[in-house]
Amino acid sequence: MKALAAGIGALMILVGVVWTLQGLGYLGGSSMTGDEKWAIIGPAVAGIGVALAWVAFRGRRSAD
Repeated sequence: MKALAAGIGALMILVGVVWTLQGLGYLGGSSMTGDEKWAIIGPAVAGIGVALAWVAFRGRRSAD
């Protein structure tokens, strides 16, 4: 379960970065290019991905 959450978090980080770069106009080839809305949504998605990955890696530790 941890691996799945970490994978989804990593994917969200990647998507968020791409959306941010498209929103800022650094990546072309899409209708999102240059649209400021994606420059706001992208970092939000990436931030949620970071939080999800952090929770997945932090997780519970066994009390050996």
